[in-house]
Amino acid sequence: MSAHVPPTRPVPPGAGAAVEEAPSATKMRKVALASFMGTVIEFYDFGIYATAAALVFANTFFPALGEQAGSVVSYATLGVAFVARPLGSVLFGHFGDRLGRKRTLIFTMSLMGLATVLIGLLPTAADIGTAAPIVLVLLRIAQGVAAGGEWTGAALFTSEHSPKERRGFWAMFTNLGGAFANILALGTFLLTGLYMSDQTFAAWGWRLPFLISIVLVAVGLYVRLRIEETPVFRAEARRRQPGESLPFKEAVAHQGKEILLGAGALVMAFSLGYVGIAFLTGYGTGALHLPRPQVLGAGMFGNLLNCLAIIAGGALTDRFGRRRVLLVANVIGVPWALALFPVLDTGTIGAFWLGMSVTFLIAGVGFGVAGSFLSELFHTRYRYTAAGLSYSLAGVLGGAIPPLVAAGLIGSYGSFVFGIFLAFYCLAGLLCTLALRETRHRDLIQEPA
Repeated sequence: MSAHVPPTRPVPPGAGAAVEEAPSATKMRKVALASFMGTVIEFYDFGIYATAAALVFANTFFPALGEQAGSVVSYATLGVAFVARPLGSVLFGHFGDRLGRKRTLIFTMSLMGLATVLIGLLPTAADIGTAAPIVLVLLRIAQGVAAGGEWTGAALFTSEHSPKERRGFWAMFTNLGGAFANILALGTFLLTGLYMSDQTFAAWGWRLPFLISIVLVAVGLYVRLRIEETPVFRAEARRRQPGESLPFKEAVAHQGKEILLGAGALVMAFSLGYVGIAFLTGYGTGALHLPRPQVLGAGMFGNLLNCLAIIAGGALTDRFGRRRVLLVANVIGVPWALALFPVLDTGTIGAFWLGMSVTFLIAGVGFGVAGSFLSELFHTRYRYTAAGLSYSLAGVLGGAIPPLVAAGLIGSYGSFVFGIFLAFYCLAGLLCTLALRETRHRDLIQEPA
């Protein structure tokens, strides 16, 4: 399949040299650290919300709905941010494609940090009534808009600095930061839960992980302010001509099909990853009646394996190609989705740890491919917008919908039916990946072939 893209324009003298000059290992480590730290902060904020939604938000902000309905609405507020992510991708994609990756990333980090701290300070429904869940949803939307711009900028920051032959390895640091953030998020909830009673945790202990976020934001801003703009964007800015169309308009017009197929190729990683971080935490403590420390510990261990799988997935793509690694992950995901809940429903701690571990391993391989794959799929002129839209759509379809419908499907038809639902996601990811060509050898300064 060949993407329909506008004709290649000549590169001004000096622009190509800026891109072809091999970056030093020291510089790449600094760039990777900036990308890693940024997504640690952004998705720590995102992750603690997912954990809080599973553990306390139903009773804290939606007590009038009852436990089951409150849990469904609590997961729905988690999904609101995924719906807002495409808006953030378009908004911040415009600025990222026009003003640069660095300045846009600084703003997205600041917005995410502010929204997260305000959630930690938000009065509950018992204090201010219906205003509490309304403000919670608005702050969650702000988180989603920020996340819609953050991931793409961080991924492009590393991929556009990287040498082509190791782009898969360096680009995976963006999602590695997200996986590490999940460990931090679960760890803060585990520590607060261990050192205070359930009543104290539900009353105010859940707020501490949100308030701690302000420290991480300060560190992240410091790291990002010290890194220069990507050479690929600087070269594109030098050759940009006046009167060009909006990045969103160009992206949809020239590579709309690739945006949709790229999103479909990644829905497996999102569905398994966010079922693991959001739904299974509540399923373990609620439906399986397992101790909360053990459930959180299993989540932390699963995300540790997720980190290792992301590293392996990114590195393997440099040797075998983005498409082949993603195909293997999707193929393995289908039977595992069918086996997951029969394993979990044995009700043992060991089975729960096994279920979490394998789920995160498979998702991690998919996430390890995402940064380089989407960066290479789109033209530089609208890459921030197009890659962000593709990733955000995958988040809506794979990250928001499965946790939202899981309780209803399991309650009405049983857990195995929900496993079939997840298997269809993996199958869809497989088919979309098959419809795309390999991207490993593409130069980011050139039009995709």
